[in-house]
Amino acid sequence: MMAIVPLRLLLAGSALLAAGALGAWLAAGHYRPQLDEAQDLAARCLIARDSLESSVGEQNARVAQLRAEAEQRQQAAAQAQQQARQEAAGDYAAAQRLQQDRIGGDQCAAAMTVIDQELGL
Repeated sequence: MMAIVPLRLLLAGSALLAAGALGAWLAAGHYRPQLDEAQDLAARCLIARDSLESSVGEQNARVAQLRAEAEQRQQAAAQAQQQARQEAAGDYAAAQRLQQDRIGGDQCAAAMTVIDQELGL
């Protein structure tokens, strides 16, 4: 009788192992296609992510370049504006003198006289 108990335990353990192995095999057969599909999707996502990272890097570089070009244009415009002010200073002063010179009489004749004086005629 004593030999029967360990034999029964051995058979029960073997049956449990066989059932576990069968269950694992059935589960692998059932879930393998889903797992393969998930792995393919993950690989495609990684490729897409790498592509997007590359695109974002290129866009960031172009934006930085555009900002630098805009700053250069802004500096050039400020310099051109300053130069135009300096060049116009003489003309502005002459216009101020023309406005301040008041000659009595006819306004047209007075304007002609002031303009002739300014031109040295």
